[in-house]
Order: sequence, then C-alpha cells, then structure tokens
Amino acid sequence: MRLALNEAQLAMQKGEIPVGAVVVHKNQVIGRGHNLVETLSDPTAHAEMQAITAACSTLNDKFLKECTLYVTLEPCPMCAGASVLARLKQICIGTLDSKTGACGTMMNVSSNQKLNHQVEIVHSILEEECSALLKLFFKGRR
Repeated sequence: MRLALNEAQLAMQKGEIPVGAVVVHKNQVIGRGHNLVETLSDPTAHAEMQAITAACSTLNDKFLKECTLYVTLEPCPMCAGASVLARLKQICIGTLDSKTGACGTMMNVSSNQKLNHQVEIVHSILEEECSALLKLFFKGRR
C-alpha cells in the first residue's frame, strides 16, 4: 500500500485526485498507476485502470488471476468491473468511498455472485494515511 500511496502523491503533484494503485504478482510489482483523468482529459484514466493495463502488458495476458491490486481508495463501478474482467484474485483497499465505492460500500460489483468471477476484498490498509491525503487535496480545492 505504501507504493500505491507513492503513486497517489504523484497524482496530487499533477493536480489529480490523489489515488494510486499497484498490481502485485508473486511479491513483485508488475503494474502501477495513478489518476490521470485531468492530464489526459479521459474519464477512464483512473489509477486502477492504469495499473491493470500495465500489469496485463507485463504478463502479456488479459487475466491477472494470481494478482493483488492495492489501491488507496475503494474502486468505482468501472474499476471494480475491470477488476472482475481481469479476474484479479484480490483487491486491498486503503480507504472506503462513501460516494462511488463499488467493492461493498455503495454497491458490490467486485463480489457480485451473478458475475462469472468474484474478487476477494480486504480494506482499511493504511486507512488513515490514504484518507488524510484525500482530505488534504480536497481541502486545498475549497
């Protein structure tokens, strides 16, 4: 999660909402990313999407079956859906998202039994640090 926090810091330096993500396979980081929505003018350029894309490229595979995604903020429906499609084994979340969280807070895309794959969810990893970074960012915006 510390590496994901480093990615979130990079996003904040670019004026992006500070969310960072890394994908780990067999104790090795194979993908990393941070929000680039404003930089790329792309609403899909979330940290998780960047990290998943990089991980798939590293493994040369569309499935990340033995991988864990570490992300500082609970994924939105799009990113939770991408995690299911990529068949991630696990998502480790820093802080929950009461507005758009789709890994159990507002809805549960990641573990929906109607889908062909479910992702194990672990939350509250370095929660205070992940939450503090987001609060600092939004305080500066107001």
